[in-house]
Amino acid sequence: MGLSVAAIIEALGGELHGDPDRLITRLAPLEHAGSSELSFLVNPRLAPLLASTQAGCVIVAPALAEAARQRGQGSKSGGDCIVTNDPHLYFARLTQLWRRAHGGAAVPGVHPSAVVEPGALIDPSASVGALCFIGRGARIGAGTVLKPRATVGEDCVVGARCIIQSGAVIGGDGFGFAPHDGAWEKIEQLGAVRIGDDVEIGANTCIDRGALDDTVIEDGVKLDNLIQIGHNCHIGKHTAMAGCVGVAGSARIGAYCTIGGAGMILGHLTIADHVHISSASIVTRSILKPGHYTGFFPLDENANWEKNAATLKRIHELRERVRRLEAGSHDAGQA
Repeated sequence: MGLSVAAIIEALGGELHGDPDRLITRLAPLEHAGSSELSFLVNPRLAPLLASTQAGCVIVAPALAEAARQRGQGSKSGGDCIVTNDPHLYFARLTQLWRRAHGGAAVPGVHPSAVVEPGALIDPSASVGALCFIGRGARIGAGTVLKPRATVGEDCVVGARCIIQSGAVIGGDGFGFAPHDGAWEKIEQLGAVRIGDDVEIGANTCIDRGALDDTVIEDGVKLDNLIQIGHNCHIGKHTAMAGCVGVAGSARIGAYCTIGGAGMILGHLTIADHVHISSASIVTRSILKPGHYTGFFPLDENANWEKNAATLKRIHELRERVRRLEAGSHDAGQA
């Protein structure tokens, strides 16, 4: 099975240079694509790959159209290309088209092995996979897909067109305990989780219910696998987080933010809109100004790392010494 280039153009647009009847049997990376396969090029630094790729057709930006047309002269692959202003977006929509055309779309309905407690409301167009659990009072919106073994706890709300990947837990108890006589007394978590529309939550990601108010995930948020969102957090619309990010309780993250893999945000902090956190950074203070922020100690041989870490601990002493020396030089200059 496959799609003709003409069918792709009809569905998604773009400017075709080449054979509209070429049958595409697979989407593939530039390096590995063959003459019946379609690929795309986003990063201009990878443009030299155009000269060697055997892809039957390539999606490119206008600036690379000529290079794409000139490639593969005299070979079976030829120089077929689809020119579009945003090749990455075009490719994303092509993958969706491919999924629909090849029968991979989720089927509405509840799998017989899923457990749905009384009082839960599931839109008829939603898809609930095998061995899922949906607690009492939960609500699942139109077109939402729960992959196998996903869990949505009691009273939690998941909006429309969301994707909850396998093993994700929405509405587990937040981490709340009161110390008493050397032990811990549990604080019951009485809030829930509210998830907006068009949200994707990765495999084995956990979003804790609020202690009193709800934990909130706004529209369009994208969470990768193995992310922890603590209780009472609020994540703004269209923010994206890569794998293994941890967000401690009551943090408030703005809209259109990105957090790189293994980034950590401490509790009760506020992150403004349009803030971008580098991978492995630890955010220990609120960030109130948009921008790109990085905070981690570079990897080194252990012996060197220990020396640098020891020096880092004494920076305040060195700073005071420099201040005293500068003050002494100033006084000497005045004399």
